[in-house]
Amino acid sequence: MKKGILKLFLVLALVAGISVPSSIQAEAATPTIKVHFIDVGQGDAIYIKAPSGEDILIDAGNKGKGKIVVNYLKKLKVKDIEVMVASHPDADNIGGLPEVMNSIKVKSLYAPNSTNTTAAYKDFVNTAKKKKLSIKTAKAGVKLPIKGVNAQFVGPVKTYGKTDRNNWSAVLHLTYKKNTFLLTGDAQTKAETDMIKAKKTLRADVLKVSTQGSKTATSKAFVNVVKPKYAIISVGKNGYGHPTSQTVTTLTKAKAKVYRTDRNKTIVVTGNGANYTIGKSIISKS
Repeated sequence: MKKGILKLFLVLALVAGISVPSSIQAEAATPTIKVHFIDVGQGDAIYIKAPSGEDILIDAGNKGKGKIVVNYLKKLKVKDIEVMVASHPDADNIGGLPEVMNSIKVKSLYAPNSTNTTAAYKDFVNTAKKKKLSIKTAKAGVKLPIKGVNAQFVGPVKTYGKTDRNNWSAVLHLTYKKNTFLLTGDAQTKAETDMIKAKKTLRADVLKVSTQGSKTATSKAFVNVVKPKYAIISVGKNGYGHPTSQTVTTLTKAKAKVYRTDRNKTIVVTGNGANYTIGKSIISKS
């Protein structure tokens, strides 16, 4: 029974004085974690609604895509963002974040301490300064203050070269009861290997696939450790051949069900602490 129908049933039962089984009451009241993989074309934007109500945003696609993210969040009646994460300096990840910061109040901000400063990253930093937001370092071991959820960065575990932007990616592992998510940014095979060697918690049912499904990430060794049941590829029309057949094959051989935003549009994964439902968003992105 859907949650909205359950709530209506409970109200009507209360009015009629009908006794409702405790199992049905528990199902109606069960808090959920919702992870929205927003369709921003060739790039990443992830919105998380925590069970206790906190709003978390990771990336917002390229410059200009921030408007799509803002409109999407406003339709969900998001009034502020408790945690914003810039996964790494690439424009297709953080280019839209200044637009979000200029439209919705952000309470805390995290980004890896990358030595690379792109034009998009400079715009992000300057906007944060204007909003008087300090940027906290996203690195392995740092926990996010989300009630009822273990939200911890498992990467980056080390420093990388100045031009090695992708491996600097802030990789976030989320656990809500028995629900597990791994959000990888654009971490490449080197960063994957480093996380495995560092024995970070990588096992997750839901994997956000790195770099739009590029062959330079999502290695067989990494997938064998994560063991995902579901793999989400945030990708748009591109000339890179993303997602590559190599990556898709690696995932399907691991028995992961693959979803793509270029085909499925915005994808919403809902976890009730035990099980998952996966579907398209009913919110228009425009």
